[in-house]
Amino acid sequence: MLRAIAMPSDTNPEGDIFGGWLLSQMDLAAASIAFHRAAGRCATIAIDGMTFISPVFVGDEVSLFAKVVHTGRTSLKVGVEAWRRRRDGEQAHKVTEGMFTFVAIDEHRKPRPLP
Repeated sequence: MLRAIAMPSDTNPEGDIFGGWLLSQMDLAAASIAFHRAAGRCATIAIDGMTFISPVFVGDEVSLFAKVVHTGRTSLKVGVEAWRRRRDGEQAHKVTEGMFTFVAIDEHRKPRPLP
């Protein structure tokens, strides 16, 4: 769904990639697939089961994979995995996963049925 390069501006005070940056990348990937499935605007209403497995480092290529795992009347759950690959390497390593819940909303920001 999405690929990004971890940059120095994305670090915490210790010089590691900030977990909030990674979480925002995951939300973007999840929102992209949610928007497509809902055929319109969606809002993130929950993030469940977020697990950080290993760190991301400056310069890593981060690939995010997302899939819809459940749909309801107005909401859907999207599972997201993030994998990192060093710039000078070929091996990818899973760094985190999480479940994002979205609700489809109308022009008044009220829930609407999924198509």
